[in-house]
Amino acid sequence: MIKNFVEELQWRGMIHDTMPGAEDHLMETMRSAYVGFDPTADSLHIGNLVPIMLLAHYQRCGHKPYALVGGATGMIGDPSGKSSERNLLDEKTLRHNQDAIKNQLAHFLDFESDVPNSAELVNNYDWMKEFSFLEFIRDVGKHITVNYMMAKDSVKNRISSESSDGMSFTEFTYQLVQGYDFLHLYRANNCSIQMGGSDQWGNITTGTELIRRIAQGKGFAITCPLITKSDGSKFGKSEGGNVWLDANRTSPYKFYQYWLNSSDEDAEKYIKIFTFLTENEIKAIVSAHQEAPHQRGLQKRLAEEITTMVHSKSDFENAEKASNILFSKTFKADIKTLDEKTFLDVFEGVPQAEISKDELSELDMIGALAAKTNFLASNSDARRALKENAVAVNKEKVKEDYQLSEDDLINGKYIILNKGKKNTYIIKVM
Repeated sequence: MIKNFVEELQWRGMIHDTMPGAEDHLMETMRSAYVGFDPTADSLHIGNLVPIMLLAHYQRCGHKPYALVGGATGMIGDPSGKSSERNLLDEKTLRHNQDAIKNQLAHFLDFESDVPNSAELVNNYDWMKEFSFLEFIRDVGKHITVNYMMAKDSVKNRISSESSDGMSFTEFTYQLVQGYDFLHLYRANNCSIQMGGSDQWGNITTGTELIRRIAQGKGFAITCPLITKSDGSKFGKSEGGNVWLDANRTSPYKFYQYWLNSSDEDAEKYIKIFTFLTENEIKAIVSAHQEAPHQRGLQKRLAEEITTMVHSKSDFENAEKASNILFSKTFKADIKTLDEKTFLDVFEGVPQAEISKDELSELDMIGALAAKTNFLASNSDARRALKENAVAVNKEKVKEDYQLSEDDLINGKYIILNKGKKNTYIIKVM
């Protein structure tokens, strides 16, 4: 059964532009559409989540999605929204990246079942690699004028920018190569729609123009807005750079934290775009959040949905536990259940001192606080803090006579010291 895809995107705030006739075209029968993904890394990042969700909603509405990995275009570089040319990749690296990207897309798209609208992954390198330059300019290039190509924003912005580098011929031809992808998929897979971010409109319409001029057919463009944050900072970036979908690049804990730390305004926007919750479910969550915003129910549900989808239910549960662990009444038991990577994520930036296991057995609390670690400025500061009952080992208050031992080790190597509520230090036992 075909559902109204454009309507679904509209209430979610995911429509920027649609070509006239696209909605009627989609309501007639099952249609094929594609979105292109840049394969220059072996992981997608959350900036790719909007086009991924476009394809996922497309499949859920009864249509057939194609994910195109730009093996050929990845060797050129898309000038849209960029001020300089990108590094080019070899074929072996591109194939590795393609496999990794497909594994990530499989969290959102059904590639495996035998339903008519199962998702497919294609790589434009497969049809471009045998295409000679002379054939390309004869069969494709002659159908698009330089005037048409120069009128595109992605070209105009680069040529008129303050950059002294200008734009290479390689990048100038990018829109022709992407346009040819659309023509190829139109002919080979009856693919009549291309989707992408609003910055891709120019490249997509070059494809619809090629379909019209060469195949005498009709292609459609649908674009979504580029996501912005309410505070003006860039969506998808954290202090450490991109927020990746690969757990080895961005841990599930840090991934979860990114969404948990969204502002109310952003979280209300994100929960529509990045989850499959229904309109009524989202209204109920937003309403409950507005009654008790301090509980951050909206952010918690957003972070739960998206962490479970990108990683797994158990990864979400571990991330949630790690997020709450500093306030846990059973901290000592809970902290020992975290794996080392999550433990280090939770205490990122906390100062550390390293000691040997032999030193641990001889370490009294004064040494642990001052002489051996310099956590506190002096032995007298350490004694004063201990007398004031302000010192905790793994969140449990201790006196001066407390003896540290291997029983205190978390993950076999860490001890957490606190002075008061705000000062934290970690001893790492080597």
